[in-house]
Amino acid sequence: MSTIHWVEAHTTHAARWHSESGAPAPRRVVVADDRTRADTAYRLACEGTALLWRGDYHGGRRLLEALGRRLDRKPPRVGGDPADSFRLHRRARGHRARVLGRVLLVLEDDHVLALRRAPDVRRACAEAYGPPRGAVAIAFRELLGVIGAHHWRLKGVPVPALDARIHPHYGVFSPVRGEYVDLVARAPLPWPTGRGAARTAFDLGTGTGVLAAVLARRGVDRVVGTDVNARAVACARENIDRLGLTGRVEATGPELFPEGRADLVVCNPPWLPARPTSAVEQGVYDPDGRMLHSFLAGLADRLEPAGEGWLVLSDLAERLGLRTRDELLAAVAAAGLRVVGRHDTRPRHPRARDAADPLHAARAAEVTSLWRLSPA
Repeated sequence: MSTIHWVEAHTTHAARWHSESGAPAPRRVVVADDRTRADTAYRLACEGTALLWRGDYHGGRRLLEALGRRLDRKPPRVGGDPADSFRLHRRARGHRARVLGRVLLVLEDDHVLALRRAPDVRRACAEAYGPPRGAVAIAFRELLGVIGAHHWRLKGVPVPALDARIHPHYGVFSPVRGEYVDLVARAPLPWPTGRGAARTAFDLGTGTGVLAAVLARRGVDRVVGTDVNARAVACARENIDRLGLTGRVEATGPELFPEGRADLVVCNPPWLPARPTSAVEQGVYDPDGRMLHSFLAGLADRLEPAGEGWLVLSDLAERLGLRTRDELLAAVAAAGLRVVGRHDTRPRHPRARDAADPLHAARAAEVTSLWRLSPA
C-alpha cells in the first residue's frame, strides 16, 4: 500500500494513496490553499511536486482550470505522418494528465471531503471506490471524474435503439457514441426471420450491457455478455435488470468467451492499439490489439453451424497508421475466418468536426464498420 506524507502546522501527516490510473504516489507533497498563486502551482507541478489542496473547493477547481490554460498555451506538435502525430498527441495528453494530477485532496473517513463549500461526495465515492477504508489521498481531477460519473449514472445516456437510457458506472465505457450501437441494431441477423429454434448470442466486452440489450430487444432468446472488468459486469447487470431483460440476458466475467457455442458472437473491442492510461481508457485503447486478436482466434470454435461473428471496429487506427487494412484481413484469415459482409457508418460525434484537433483529418474521415465473419 502506497502512502503520501506532508507537513502541515509543523506536524507530519500521512494518508493512503489511491490512483485509478495507476499513477505512483508523489514523493514530495506541499500544502496549497487559496493564497497559492497559479504560476507557483504550475511550476511546482511541472517539477514533480504535488500540491495537497486545503482551500475552498471551488478555488481548487479554479486552480485546476488555470493550470490547464497554462498547459494549453503550447500549440500541439504535428508529426511527419499520422502515426507520429498520434504518438505526440498521446505524449502531450499524458504530460497534461500528470501535471493536473499533482493537485491532490484527502477524503476523510466515510468518504467525507472536508473542504469549504465542498459537495457531499460520499455516494459518488462509494460507487467508484466501494466502502471507505480510512483516509485516502487522490488527485482532485480524479474526484471530478468520479462526481461526473455519478451524475451520468443517475441521469443515464439515451440510446434510441432501445428507446431507453443506459446508466454507465464509473470506469465503464459509456455509449455516448451511438454509431456502433446503431450498426448492431440494424445489421441483418444470421438466421431466417420468424420463430424457429431458440437462438443464443454472446456479447464480448459487454461494458454497460448496451449491445446485449439491443440483441435481446431484437428477439435473440438468450444473450450472454462478458467483461474482464468487474465494474462493467455489475453495471451491465444493473442495466439489464432496469430494462426488464433479466432471465434473457446474463452478464459474467472475467473470461472473454463464455462456455458453449452461439449463433451470433458480437465484439466491439477497443479501437486503437495503444496503452490506456486510466480505467475508462480501456474502452478505447488496447495494447497491440490483444482483445481484437483474442476474439478472432477464438471465434470459429464458439460458433454454431451457420453462425456469424460481428466485429464492430472503427478504421481510425488505419487512418492513424497504427494498423493497416491488410493486417486486419490477414488476422481474420489466420483465424480461419472469412468476411461475408460489411456495414459502414460515419461518425457523428463533435470531435469529427473539430478542426483544432491535431488528429482532425483522421477523425473526420473515420468509418465504423460491422464486419460479418464466418468460418472459412
